[in-house]
Amino acid sequence: MKDSSTAEHHNIRSLEESNTTLADGAVVSVVIPCLNEANSLGSCVDKAIGAFRSAGINGEVVVADNGSTDGSQEIARNCRARVVPVPQRGYGAALQAGIRAARGQFIIMGDADDSYDFTEVPKFVSKWREGYDIVMGNRFRGGIKPGAMPWHHKYIGNPGITAFMNWFFHTGIGDCNCGMRGFTRAVFDRMDLRSRGMEFAPEFVIKAAQLGARITEVPVTLWPDRRGRPPHLRSFRDGWRMLRFMLLYSPNRLFLLPGAILMLVGVALVGWLLPGPRHITDRVEIDLHTMVFGVIFTLMGAQIITIGFFAKAFSYAERFDHNPVSLKRMLRHVQLEHGLALGGILFLAGFAGCAWITWRWAASGFGPLYVGMRGVLFWSMWMFLGLQVTFSSFFLSMLGISRDTYIGDYER
Repeated sequence: MKDSSTAEHHNIRSLEESNTTLADGAVVSVVIPCLNEANSLGSCVDKAIGAFRSAGINGEVVVADNGSTDGSQEIARNCRARVVPVPQRGYGAALQAGIRAARGQFIIMGDADDSYDFTEVPKFVSKWREGYDIVMGNRFRGGIKPGAMPWHHKYIGNPGITAFMNWFFHTGIGDCNCGMRGFTRAVFDRMDLRSRGMEFAPEFVIKAAQLGARITEVPVTLWPDRRGRPPHLRSFRDGWRMLRFMLLYSPNRLFLLPGAILMLVGVALVGWLLPGPRHITDRVEIDLHTMVFGVIFTLMGAQIITIGFFAKAFSYAERFDHNPVSLKRMLRHVQLEHGLALGGILFLAGFAGCAWITWRWAASGFGPLYVGMRGVLFWSMWMFLGLQVTFSSFFLSMLGISRDTYIGDYER
């Protein structure tokens, strides 16, 4: 019994020394988020450590455990990984905690279900040594094994979200949702990532593109997972969350473009119908009712545009957007007083027009107003638009003050 106890103590000590040697002065860190991955975690850690040895890389494996109850933590330690407990649930929360705890200059993240082959780690390290800040895995170039990805992910979800991201943010990435990617600690620290859930993946790529990081891709193979239970990912829920995140991160396309189109259509309708009714055909006439919709479109469009400006100012103030070039240019030249002046001019012009029509109506004995109704709609639209611009300018200025700076002084 004594000899057995001594041998066990020696094994534990050797394991601790091996862990220390592997982690001290690590150049590369592999970070694996984990939540009840006992069936597959050990294989992932073994492959990563084996890749370090075969390629002569000084590295470590960090397992960011999100509260596993199946013994995953002990398996990770026995395989010579360092375990970082992460009490806050979520894919992004686990990764961020693991990355912050990592000691390497270059960090490679990958899932714990053994769907990514960690023996491919040297390919990522090689690209980093060539000078790239971020190395993304690309499953479509590397190969997707049968049963590794559902058909709706392979042909609809992932290509669709990737195309959407490239269209909105010009990232040039072929597989934005690949869970295996490498990056320098320096660029990660500059990203200031906020997402705690699956939105971590698109936020990472978006902010990398905004920072102007040098990004490349390497082909990786996706294998069927070995976790032996349903995945944490929920296709439609998490797909919508990623899409929603990208929309919220792009106020130009979510707010400004639709608002501008709606406003232009509204102003065009009002101006077209101001002289009188329009005859499309002998039996179709467009008149006041359509003009009312034109006024509504104009005011709705203006409201959506102002919300877009609020969103852009908020994202800049809270450091969500690291490269708001157009916003900086606007705030450098446009201040609260400019918005108040424009709103005041529009309001006074509209008020004067309405007052003139009211005076004419009173002079006629307050009879039917059908003849002057077009003028009422036209001038009321500008009066209400002026009020909207005025109060929106005040609120936009308040968003600027929230960062201890006035709206026109962001560049100081």
